[in-house]
Amino acid sequence: MGVSARRGAPLTIDEISAAATRLMDEGGPDAMSMRKLAAELNVNPMSLYHHVESKEALLALVCTTSVLRMPLPQDDGSPWQEQLRAMALAYREHARQHRAMWAYAHSRPELIQDRNFPVWATLHRILRLAGVPEPEVQRMGDVLHTFVTGFIVAETECHLTNDPEEMDRTFDTAIDLIIRGLANRQTGG
Repeated sequence: MGVSARRGAPLTIDEISAAATRLMDEGGPDAMSMRKLAAELNVNPMSLYHHVESKEALLALVCTTSVLRMPLPQDDGSPWQEQLRAMALAYREHARQHRAMWAYAHSRPELIQDRNFPVWATLHRILRLAGVPEPEVQRMGDVLHTFVTGFIVAETECHLTNDPEEMDRTFDTAIDLIIRGLANRQTGG
């Protein structure tokens, strides 16, 4: 890892990711370039290629590291219903904070279906707490992910309402329906 004469410190992958996330939040993936990122980091554009091989690799890095920074509910003994609600709210807030990155990632399934991401492990843990049988955990996680993702797409495309308070109430209703549905599966009702 070389040191830039302009920076005086080695460039790190965390710096690259954080700066690229800011640029993507501001202008989306089409507005980001290796040159703009290099200027943001005060390095020669070629320095970036020691860490990422292309703009596409950079965008994948942004998506991956952003998901890793999403706050997830801990296994703190709270009821699964509270943990599932906290996870859904964190996921929605993450999508709101990083709309361009979120849209980019969800247009490329290979970026979001990595089962090694902590988001999947957390969702699966919560589903097990909810009593979902082990053979159904992954499928149920996929269904819930699709449901919440669809809601967020409808929200960001203004298909539901433009009123933020009404949107919050609508999202709460959606999460209530998910929780009740899971609870009914558990009791056989």
